[in-house]
Amino acid sequence: MPDFHLLASGPRPVAPFSHAVETDGWVILTGQMPTDPDAPDAPLPEGIEAQTRRVMDNLEIILKGVGLDLSHVLQCRCYLTAFERDYAAFNDTYQTYFPEDRRPARTTVGVTALAVGALVEIDCIARRPA
Repeated sequence: MPDFHLLASGPRPVAPFSHAVETDGWVILTGQMPTDPDAPDAPLPEGIEAQTRRVMDNLEIILKGVGLDLSHVLQCRCYLTAFERDYAAFNDTYQTYFPEDRRPARTTVGVTALAVGALVEIDCIARRPA
């Protein structure tokens, strides 16, 4: 049976979901928004760089909450509302979270809108060590 993780330390969900679902060592993290877990009603950070940092930090909080970290991430899906404008700056910020020789597989797509008016959302799949 899968384990459904809703972490008290995690960002407040913006929809009805678990922060992560785990089965057979696979951990699937719900897409994270650039909301502040300590001030969920605060305005979002301004700009793609700040929002990307907040999203990545939120993913790290969830991974830590299930006993993992970014080194366990195998794949990310990234969503940008202003793809052409923000793609390069997004990449510049995103790549600082992973060593050059340990970057997860990734897909990045442009979308028309995201929850809470965010510029970026990222979900990921991690694997627990055997």
